[in-house]
Amino acid sequence: MNIVELLLDPLEYGFMVRALAVAVVAAVVCGVLSCWLVLIGWSLMGDAVSHAVLPGVVLAYVVGAPFAIGALIFGLIAVALIGLIRNTSRVKEDAAIGIVFTTLFAFGLVLISVTPSQTDLNHIIFGNLLGVSSSDLLQVAVLGALALGVLLVKRRDLTLFAFDPVHANAIGLSPKRLSALLLGVLALTAVVALQAVGVVLVVAMLIIPGATAYLLTDRFSRMLMIAPAISAACAITGIYISYYLDTASGGMVVMTQGIVFTLVYLFSPSHGVLAKWIVQRRRRSLSAPAGARQSSPELDRSDEALRDRG
Repeated sequence: MNIVELLLDPLEYGFMVRALAVAVVAAVVCGVLSCWLVLIGWSLMGDAVSHAVLPGVVLAYVVGAPFAIGALIFGLIAVALIGLIRNTSRVKEDAAIGIVFTTLFAFGLVLISVTPSQTDLNHIIFGNLLGVSSSDLLQVAVLGALALGVLLVKRRDLTLFAFDPVHANAIGLSPKRLSALLLGVLALTAVVALQAVGVVLVVAMLIIPGATAYLLTDRFSRMLMIAPAISAACAITGIYISYYLDTASGGMVVMTQGIVFTLVYLFSPSHGVLAKWIVQRRRRSLSAPAGARQSSPELDRSDEALRDRG
């Protein structure tokens, strides 16, 4: 089987085409949003929102509503509860996040255990990428376009908020409104990625692409291009690997992203561990005494000959 057949064979199945489409849409949206989450330091917030949507999905199933509606409502509820606890008590933000997302996630698990269902609701937790229907694909495309549109329209304001909220406030922008807007997009994006990798792995798609791009460039404009490109490439690669190895598609997508991050972490030309090690060795060699730098095998042998004559 040649490379063309390897690429085209999975596309003969409709479920694979839908899986690839959903994965790419989710990967691009998550990749763009992850740039801001990494810069602001909202990794834990992404984890909180992605887990907190679980009860909303289950309740939406119970009443026969689209999953996205319930997930979006509970994502916004989680954000509001975190802000309420943080602003009205001595509890710090990280503790508030932990309290809210674990409680809501546990509530979702309880709902799953008591809800009679002909479908396996555990797919919500672990993802069911190969079971995506045409209606799910349309839903993901609409929500993904909405989230991506908001990010692109407000990218300048959000970037200033990420780098210098004080300056943003000084020129008339409201950091609180921008924060609320970004959190709303985060909840919307979590719903999009939910269809691809499930509740548990959504946070990986929201963080890994931005973190990878952050190690590859010092310019935010390039980050916004590198992160979604890497995320989409990993999504496609992961699905193809899962097809031929018969593994979980969502898990393989995230695992591919993790492998790419590891390679960039080690070998990035500017910020990789190996590059830093090489630079440190060069600095040490340049700062060494002149006599030490001039040492050579010939000099060592001459020193030994003099010692023998002595």
